[in-house]
Amino acid sequence: MSTAATANLLPEFERVSASLPGDARVAERRRAALARFAASGFPSQRDEAWRYTSTAGLARRKHSVAIDTPVNLARGRAALAAAGAWDGPQCVFVDGSHRPDLSNAVAAAGLRIRPFAAAVAEDGRIGERFAGWGGEELSPMISLNAAFAADGVVIDVADGAEHGEPLRLLFVMTADVRDRAVFPRVIVRAGQRSSLAVVEQYVGESAADGFTNTVTQIHAGEGARVTHYRLQDESPKAYHVGNLIVSQERASEVVSHSLSFGALLARQDIHIMLSGPESSVTLNGLYMAEGRQHVDHHTRIDHFEPTTRSEEYYKGILGGHGRGVFNGKVVVHQHAIKTDAQQSNKNLLLSNDAEVDTKPELEIYADDVKCAHGATVGQLDEDALFYLRSRGLDESAARALLTYAFAGDILGRLGIARLQKELAARIAGRLPGAAEFLEAV
Repeated sequence: MSTAATANLLPEFERVSASLPGDARVAERRRAALARFAASGFPSQRDEAWRYTSTAGLARRKHSVAIDTPVNLARGRAALAAAGAWDGPQCVFVDGSHRPDLSNAVAAAGLRIRPFAAAVAEDGRIGERFAGWGGEELSPMISLNAAFAADGVVIDVADGAEHGEPLRLLFVMTADVRDRAVFPRVIVRAGQRSSLAVVEQYVGESAADGFTNTVTQIHAGEGARVTHYRLQDESPKAYHVGNLIVSQERASEVVSHSLSFGALLARQDIHIMLSGPESSVTLNGLYMAEGRQHVDHHTRIDHFEPTTRSEEYYKGILGGHGRGVFNGKVVVHQHAIKTDAQQSNKNLLLSNDAEVDTKPELEIYADDVKCAHGATVGQLDEDALFYLRSRGLDESAARALLTYAFAGDILGRLGIARLQKELAARIAGRLPGAAEFLEAV
């Protein structure tokens, strides 16, 4: 671990440990998680999974862990307004702290929603699971979250309960404190034959230079249907690292939408465990980077049982000196016969200085399977540009229209109309020359 990070984060833990939720057993597990992180430190480019992504700038920062830091509620309200209107239930967090005064999510029939800190205090088993779960070994960033996680949300859906109205979890970062670090933990437990949609959204003030290290755990019971949306649009000065871990039982169905637009460095790791026969998962992703932004997606899907299915569609749009990384790995284990796994990653480079590294992977240890993967990197089609210009569009508008069309099929997969419209306008707004068709989006 780098000297700077050790000198900062270890004393920070001692400073805030008494304020962290959980009993003595949870506290012990937190210390063990921190020790695992300290043994390896922030991942470096010597680690194969991080070879294209440098955390040197993140490791040099003097992080201020936001647990007992006062929240500037006025700035939080302003950032909340900028996140876009939401007419459904939502839980709001400002600088890592749950704000019941800004939230309106309430329990419903078969649905229980608890702030993470309260849930850990009420149920020691939750604390033992998040802080002692073996998945921490997958990444030092998960261990770091386990050590410091102070707030977030725990969502329980009863067997047979169906909730069609999406629940938004909005995490707002202000610029009130420099180098603020927050560690949200989201836990979703969907019972048998239940259904739920969750929108996890991260936004920040333009000057916010903080570090968000978040972990989301989803367990889909037998026959459950869970749709998860993850929108990352933090400040271009911020660092954002997220982990999504999903375990699925028989005949469950999970759909994940990962959309990344903000942060100086953004990384999302997704690990799916298809642990029940006939379970299925669909991963949709769209990422944009410009300026000096760096955006990284790593996915792993483990097919453990027969007749499981996975589909993966990711697209990247890179301009300026932006850099994108995609690594998608599918593992078909020995007994997972009749697996159907499809994976696609397509990337569009808008400048000569933009760069992308893409690496689709398949590991197959079973017979009688159907698997395919592919990746492409290219630029806008010159013939299509010529056609649009011949129809009266100037060059910037033609490029914007083609770029928007490239992203359109991923947006079309979103199941929430108001979310689709908001993101469509946001994408078009980032494309020079889009004014001619922006009103029609």
